[in-house]
Amino acid sequence: MIVSLILISAVPLSILTSLELSITRNPGIIQYRSHGWLRECAKWDSIHQRFLVSTMFDAGIAAIDIGKVQMEEKVMLRETDMAGNASLGITIDEDRRQIIVVFADVVGHKHSAVAAYDLDTWERNYITHLRGVEEGKEEEGVTMADDVAIDSNGNAYVTDTISNEIWKLDSKGNLLTKIRNQAFKQTNGLFSNLIGLNGIVYHPDGYLLVIHTIGGDLFKVDVTTEDVKVVEIIDGSSLKMGDGLVLLSPNQLVVVAATSVKLLESLDGWKTSKVTKIHRSGPMHRVATSGTVRDGKVYISYIVGGGFPRTHVITEAVF
Repeated sequence: MIVSLILISAVPLSILTSLELSITRNPGIIQYRSHGWLRECAKWDSIHQRFLVSTMFDAGIAAIDIGKVQMEEKVMLRETDMAGNASLGITIDEDRRQIIVVFADVVGHKHSAVAAYDLDTWERNYITHLRGVEEGKEEEGVTMADDVAIDSNGNAYVTDTISNEIWKLDSKGNLLTKIRNQAFKQTNGLFSNLIGLNGIVYHPDGYLLVIHTIGGDLFKVDVTTEDVKVVEIIDGSSLKMGDGLVLLSPNQLVVVAATSVKLLESLDGWKTSKVTKIHRSGPMHRVATSGTVRDGKVYISYIVGGGFPRTHVITEAVF
């Protein structure tokens, strides 16, 4: 995230102006006014027909109601117990009518947590401190929880992009295990684990698909045996800088990166895969970070806002 913001600051104003003007010509754009400059993740809440967005440094969630002439985010949650942390990855658990939210200390890397909230009342169902200071005891090691997926039983799986492990919690928020594997730790350079395990999705056949951002590896992780395999990309395409993941169908996976959105297909249960389509259009300077599915279409959210007043965009990825 920090690297992306530095790069943006170096882009000439004239280019940024041109890119901003191009946004309004995108027929699949959703543009909304915001209370902050950074918005990490957006997911479609089909129950209430709205987008829910993690608002980052105020540790909150906002709603974007579709259909209004002037769309503006409405703050639904500010988690006071997570003051000093950012709200990052989110996922919608429709079966239990709740949203799962990841919190992390993105500056000091000293704390990570995950919480669940009722989608109707916004009452907190649970909050679990994954690593950090709790009850006067400080755990050693840096941490930054990033994204979350949920299986059919309500178990949550949270990636840690620094320690390169996956926490597994039950439907009540009780920590069950940490999935660790040497394959998660890249060895191809000093900064190869600067941004590690990131986007994660649960496949209905009982495994996870997880992306390593710097290394570009896509992992298949069995949630029962904790066996880890690297998915072979048979067409030679690179998935480096992959961030958010979206499971479009059992055989189709969308990988969101800052400069492009790739559609992968697999015909052998994700032993191998290949990139079949690439979506390159969109406001590149806003930095794509996550995706979601709305009415069978893929929508991409961006971390950086712009303009006065501050605006954010969600765009349709047309493959």
